Amino acid sequence: MSEPPSRGAERDLFRDTWVRYLGYANEVGEAFRSLVPAAVVWLSYGVSSSYVLADAIDKGKKARDVPGPEAGRSSRVTVAVVDTFVWQALASVAIPGFTINRVCAASLYILSTATRWPLAVRKWTTTTLGLLAIPVIIHPIDRSVDFLLDSSLRKLYPSVEKPSSS
Repeated sequence: MSEPPSRGAERDLFRDTWVRYLGYANEVGEAFRSLVPAAVVWLSYGVSSSYVLADAIDKGKKARDVPGPEAGRSSRVTVAVVDTFVWQALASVAIPGFTINRVCAASLYILSTATRWPLAVRKWTTTTLGLLAIPVIIHPIDRSVDFLLDSSLRKLYPSVEKPSSS
C-alpha cells in the first residue's frame, strides 16, 4: 500500500484507505480455491477487477482536474487511465492471482504425495500457505510491474508526463 498522505495532501481513496485491500480479493479467492465453489473464486476476481476499474477512472478524473493547458488534457487523462488500469490489472489481479494459484496447486500436490494427511487438512494447509504468501509477493510483483511498464508502455507516453501508478 502506498505511504499515507502528508498533512494537507489529498487522501487517495484507492491507495490510502481500506479500499486498497479490495484489490487483493482475487488472491484470497485463489488461496481458498480448494475449499470453496469456483463461483466464489470468480466473484473474488470480480471484486478485484472492479477495484482496478474504479481506480483507473478515479485517476483519470484527477488528471482531468489538474490545472494546465486544455490542449494536453485529453492526453493526460488517457495516460492516467491507461497506465493505472494496466498497472493495476497486472500488479493487483493477473500476476498475483496466477502466483497464488500456482503456490496453492503446488502445495496441494506436494502435500498429497509427501504426506498421508486427510484431504481436509491438506486443503486447509494449502489455503493457509496461500494466504501467508500474499504479503510476501506484493512488493516484488509491484516493483516488477513498474520495471515492465517503464521498459515498455511508459516509453510510448508523451514526454510531458510519466505517471507512476504504484
